[in-house]
Amino acid sequence: MKIIFLCAGYGTRLYPLTENQPKALLEIGGEVLLSYLLDKVRLLPSLTSVTVVSNDRFYDHFCKWQKKLKPSISINVLNDGTKDPESRLGAIQDLKLALEKEDIKEDILVLAGDNFFDSDLASFVTFAQAKTPAVSVGVYDVQDRERAQKYGLIKADSSGKITTFLEKPKDPPTTLASMGVYYFPKDTLVHIDRFLEANRNSDAPGYYVSWLSKKINVYAYVFSGAWFDIGDLNSYREADQYLRERGAKQKVSKK
Repeated sequence: MKIIFLCAGYGTRLYPLTENQPKALLEIGGEVLLSYLLDKVRLLPSLTSVTVVSNDRFYDHFCKWQKKLKPSISINVLNDGTKDPESRLGAIQDLKLALEKEDIKEDILVLAGDNFFDSDLASFVTFAQAKTPAVSVGVYDVQDRERAQKYGLIKADSSGKITTFLEKPKDPPTTLASMGVYYFPKDTLVHIDRFLEANRNSDAPGYYVSWLSKKINVYAYVFSGAWFDIGDLNSYREADQYLRERGAKQKVSKK
């Protein structure tokens, strides 16, 4: 299984923090966000390599981050060639780029680089592998319909199979939000080209999942614990505060 981190966004809603720094490399709770995610994937026994997709503006930032890491797993940083938000490829085009450049022909775990969650990934991967050849998507119950308006939302049947995917609806019928965590078995990767050939929206992964769920089975796995989508300054501050408070409690418990 290969890991792909999608980190080619420009984080305009986080300005001024991300004018000269990619949001995946922002520090929350004293640690780089992407490093938190990397620590989680390092624990997966089926992991073979990690690919980080960046844009051209921040490519050097990710390369510098990579050089500071312990060389315990293979990590490659790809440059998608875009230089500004107006020219960005979109998440699905970036995913296609990674598949082609790395010649990937095995199962992939795809994670958005602006995510923080404190649950482990092993349970999700076990669930997803049991559902193969279906695709699996990580979801989180935000438990608030007003908050749910900010996310791609899913509805699933009693078996967990996704029946509906809605991108940031004004009147949310559900509070189950897509987290930016996806497991694609190798035999499903052919659908990415078919989706893009139809000139469909390649920006938000939710559009692809919505389209895909009408072609094949796609299942939802509900994560527990805390989750923060680091999309704006408020969510960044909330995640930073949560981690600092958690760190303080852990220090107290060790005394």
